[in-house]
Amino acid sequence: MNGQIFIVAAPSGAGKSSLVAALIAADPGIRLSISHTTRPPRPGETDGQEYHFVSHEEFRRMREQGEFLESAEVYGNFYGTSSADIRNSLDQGQDVVLEIDWQGARQVRRLFTDAISIFILPPSLEALRERLLSRGKDPLPIIEQRLALAREDLSHENEFDYAIINKDFAEAAKDLAAIVRAARCRRSRQQPRYAALFF
Repeated sequence: MNGQIFIVAAPSGAGKSSLVAALIAADPGIRLSISHTTRPPRPGETDGQEYHFVSHEEFRRMREQGEFLESAEVYGNFYGTSSADIRNSLDQGQDVVLEIDWQGARQVRRLFTDAISIFILPPSLEALRERLLSRGKDPLPIIEQRLALAREDLSHENEFDYAIINKDFAEAAKDLAAIVRAARCRRSRQQPRYAALFF
């Protein structure tokens, strides 16, 4: 039985990473795909944990050799998902969550039409600005750039199967877990496990 791909996208600061982390911590049946990126590590980030940090030259080589399932440029940096890593997990029956942007989501859906896509939205653009300022990870010019691009990100939410408004984190986390649970109850997932029961 093959695993399921779950795509989770959001504008920067909407809480995507925190929600995915909560899902991974609560559900041993799903793993997070670790993307490759050319952006420098933030304080506290470790290579191979949050991202695989690579040079522009290495990223370009991997892309040219077709090693990425999807890749995109975001805020001047490049991100990509290893094709071999995802396919190996799926072949072993492991569910995988891809924490990527709308550009990457488009590419993945073209290859995996049964991928389930989820878009995380902030309760408002003002709330998004407050979150970006309060987390203190980026300088003010970068925050302003992210806010300017957030509207573009939000304009693509209609391309996704599900929308979660992250107003209350606990509720949003429950919503994300419920989508994963419901997907596993689809007949196409249950039939291979319990073939004798299905006619």
